[in-house]
Amino acid sequence: MKLRWLNLTAAAALTLGASQAMAADMPPLAASSGCTACHAIDKKVVGPAWADVAKKYKGDAAAKDALVGKVKAGGKGNWTEVTGGVPMPPYSPRVSDADIGTLVDFILGL
Repeated sequence: MKLRWLNLTAAAALTLGASQAMAADMPPLAASSGCTACHAIDKKVVGPAWADVAKKYKGDAAAKDALVGKVKAGGKGNWTEVTGGVPMPPYSPRVSDADIGTLVDFILGL
């Protein structure tokens, strides 16, 4: 019985450590720009997990431009099965084009 509790405790600690590492990797720009209200790296919040976005667009040469445009203008429909139809609001001009590009680069690099 003690071994079982030890294994559960170790598994919980590893899981918590991984989640904290992922959260620690979130660029401060994401929080200051309002991204973290709807997104996380490794799980759905309102919008999709950024890791899922990176996976969806992996190898797509046009992805950066498309995602920068989506962040700037907002939109609806690309992730309806995840968001339930909640639209992404536009972030331009509140967030600069350069900062949007930096955030998209981070997401695609996951």
